[in-house]
Amino acid sequence: MGRVLLLDTNVAAGPLLGALQSLGHEVTLAGGQPADVLARAHSSYVQLDYSDTAATLALFETGGFDFLVPGCNDRSYQTCAEIADLRPLPGVDTSEATHTLNNKAAFRAWTQARGLPVPRTLEPETVEPGQAVIVKPEEAYSGRGATVLRTPTRSALAEALARACAESRSGRGLVEEFVEGQLYSHTAFLDRSGVYMDAVVEEHGSANPLAVDTSHVVEDFPAKALEEARTFAISLMRELDLKPGLIHTQLILGPSGIRVIEVTRRCPGDLYSLLIQLSTGMDYARAYVGPFLGGDFGHRPQPGPAAPILRHTLSSPEGAPFGFLRFHRPLTIERYVSLALSGETLSPSPRSRIGLLFARAQSAADLAEIKAAALERRLYDILPSEAW
Repeated sequence: MGRVLLLDTNVAAGPLLGALQSLGHEVTLAGGQPADVLARAHSSYVQLDYSDTAATLALFETGGFDFLVPGCNDRSYQTCAEIADLRPLPGVDTSEATHTLNNKAAFRAWTQARGLPVPRTLEPETVEPGQAVIVKPEEAYSGRGATVLRTPTRSALAEALARACAESRSGRGLVEEFVEGQLYSHTAFLDRSGVYMDAVVEEHGSANPLAVDTSHVVEDFPAKALEEARTFAISLMRELDLKPGLIHTQLILGPSGIRVIEVTRRCPGDLYSLLIQLSTGMDYARAYVGPFLGGDFGHRPQPGPAAPILRHTLSSPEGAPFGFLRFHRPLTIERYVSLALSGETLSPSPRSRIGLLFARAQSAADLAEIKAAALERRLYDILPSEAW
């Protein structure tokens, strides 16, 4: 077994840490926030701003590490890709391919040039009155800085672009057509022969419509749409010469088929890996880390119905003082990860979170009822400390 440097200390990387340790590796965590959950809990933590590629490479080489594993955010993968341009790393793409996928403007340009199913980008001056659009940062996440304009005006477009640019790491934003339909994620592990195993997750935003906070695995995703999603992932892998591993796609399914919103190669956040594992039996974290160790994805789960598990990120739409939660129905809780303390003042979603809830339903109908309660903001109340 070897020594592994994992670039992430957020709670979402916990299953990755567990998977690496279960394989017998010695793991060091690197991240810039000593207050992060894993930084506080893991003895082999190094404080490091891993957006500094040179410093990360220096730590990797002087520390005698055998493997470098990106965590659950774009920056960790980008740094690994930049290092992979300089040193041989299993499982990591080039920085050029990574930029094409992670930068929204570059991704739209690349996919549109090939006629792939993505929303069209628009120049602000070409937007027609009454033409619904979404304005988003070129580089950001969790819906931050994004605005939907259903009846855009020139002034509203300008204001939305200013917000998007302020939130973007590159300082740039883009305008694209707003596509109606249901949001899903298609998460797939691919090798050179195609899709090894995959799952589809239905996604919703309750506290913020542009930030996913409620999701569950679906088994009735239309076969034609699933084939389109798989074909899209395979075409990306071949045309960009991507390494075997995870291709995680967010897409909207509407009357005209799928439209791909974004693609990432890093592990999704908010313990998405745990949702897949609890629902399907797929050891998602093990499959994710395998290629970065020069290995495989591990075993495929046995075919069978998915367990009715709902993942919900508890957060506040407007922001509020947080004391405690009052639930309005009994729940079978598989996991609950607390992220906020009583007495904190919450920022509006998606800038702060109370916790991550994984609830097991008794049936598909029960899952639908729990999901409806979460989406209608009647599953629980967020109350201040003085409301005891």
